[in-house]
Amino acid sequence: MRIAVGGDHAGFALKMQVLDGLRALGHEIEDFGCYTPEPVDFPDIAKRICEAILSGRAERGVMFCGTGVGAAIACNKVPGIRACVCHDLYTAHQCVEHDDVQVIALGGQIVGHTVALELIERFLNARFDGSEEFRRRVDKLSQMDGSAR
Repeated sequence: MRIAVGGDHAGFALKMQVLDGLRALGHEIEDFGCYTPEPVDFPDIAKRICEAILSGRAERGVMFCGTGVGAAIACNKVPGIRACVCHDLYTAHQCVEHDDVQVIALGGQIVGHTVALELIERFLNARFDGSEEFRRRVDKLSQMDGSAR
């Protein structure tokens, strides 16, 4: 799978720790920064990740910040994107299965790299259920953000 990754300085260490693990799982990674632990603004990186997903350059995204909350908020501001903070195994797959989430947001100050890699793996392996009730709800989300086709 083609994955867009990125994060701010608070998520930098966690991002760097999981990149090799994602590649070892066979994924193609495009890293949108940051590339050092120097302070940056996560909305700038979130926007680039979302653009990669919407353009088809990436199939899913992974954002890292201190808690994952700011990263998820930033991604959810982009019409057509659904992002979720995930720090537990159930949410990591259920958010895709029921809500067709494209971006997982993780907190570098919340989870360690072993748990993060397992969360991301569950997220990437999950598939949208596609049943009528879930399609209807995702369609309503698209109407709310103006991205409905």
